[in-house]
Amino acid sequence: MRSLTDFKNFDLKSFDTLLINYLSKISLPVLRVSLGVVFIWFGALKPFGDSPANDVITKTIYWFDPDVFIPILGYWEMLIGICLLYTPLIRFGLFLLALQMPGTFLPLILRPEICFLDFPFNLTLEGQYIVKNLVLIGAAMVVGSKLVPIQNGKQ
Repeated sequence: MRSLTDFKNFDLKSFDTLLINYLSKISLPVLRVSLGVVFIWFGALKPFGDSPANDVITKTIYWFDPDVFIPILGYWEMLIGICLLYTPLIRFGLFLLALQMPGTFLPLILRPEICFLDFPFNLTLEGQYIVKNLVLIGAAMVVGSKLVPIQNGKQ
């Protein structure tokens, strides 16, 4: 097999190798773009009041005016997404993400009644929305781990 579409000379071992090599080439850019799109999309919902997270944010971060805080959070998330899409800004985007992510877990601590039907395993929809951030953190770690280290002040 010379390519993934060479069905005439199909060989499972060769197909497996070709597929793994292909996925190895495209997986990091796909992961980075996916993360960027998710942050832009979910962030854009917040300033327009359409985010399912707005109610949880309002009940958890009650010491800030939600009419100010939620739009700022939404723009912050959109900035993370834009940085992940534009290669020279990936490090900055990951930095912003690292600052933001701990706050996303606050409702689990400050407002568990919003997040759990039965503590600790039976999550509400809001709780599931929060716990899915573990996947975003893991994906961001993969993206960050593949960056080329800065050498002598240059990337």
